[in-house]
Amino acid sequence: MPELPEVERGRKLAEAATAGRRIERVWCADDPLVFDRVAPERWRRALQGRRVAAAKRWGKQLWLELDAPPHPLFHFGMSGGFKTPASTPLQLKSGPREDTSIWPPRFVKIRLHLDDGGELAMTDGRRLGRILLRDDPEREPPISKLGFDPLLAMPSPKRFSELLRRRGGILKSLLLDQSFAAGVGNWIADEVLFQAGIDPRRRASSLTDDEVRRLRTRLRAIVRHAAEANADPFRYPLTWLFHRRWDKQEDACTTRGERIEHVTIGGRTTAWVPARQR
Repeated sequence: MPELPEVERGRKLAEAATAGRRIERVWCADDPLVFDRVAPERWRRALQGRRVAAAKRWGKQLWLELDAPPHPLFHFGMSGGFKTPASTPLQLKSGPREDTSIWPPRFVKIRLHLDDGGELAMTDGRRLGRILLRDDPEREPPISKLGFDPLLAMPSPKRFSELLRRRGGILKSLLLDQSFAAGVGNWIADEVLFQAGIDPRRRASSLTDDEVRRLRTRLRAIVRHAAEANADPFRYPLTWLFHRRWDKQEDACTTRGERIEHVTIGGRTTAWVPARQR
């Protein structure tokens, strides 16, 4: 599933393709699930002729800010993403290979034709993404129900500690709770806990002040590094758990030779290193 860095990459792509440009034509798939029962004709009326001011993001939600509402709000679901004719699609670690020679791409849900001749498309093969219309995206659901964005609005150390201790519950599940930290998904949560040296099965209320500080520091650093790398895993440090956490390999180990184990927490596969995480 695309997580905060992958969605931020999509935001940058969308902004480069659309900011300052007018939407001349809109094509929508007749998919009431992805479009939340809004008909294609309603989408065409809402977007056609509008100028894009910027592409914005909060957590895994992103939207195009137009010169007038409503604004299109996108969530990539499990396998969705933005494409342009000239872009190289992001290859998710757990996703299928794509044929980049095909345009329009497979499973396209919406295509925006712009006044400079460019296009922006969103694809979603599994139909778990959503494309919505919102008058004020930041103040309406789903964004209004989300927690802090670790890249855009990391809480102060004091506030982070208050938010963490207020929740309780299992730490891995808390990190995946979008009402706590918007944009954190499975691989980021595992990476943060690995680098902070904290057992994912512990309760948030059990952390010491030092552990809370380590958790916040690593969350901020990992998200920032991944976003600055444009979600390119080849630019992630080789010591990151990310490179060795996949596929539940029985002989998986860290660069220091520590055994990586896999457990299920809150219904999600969790990779962790018992020798390092306490």
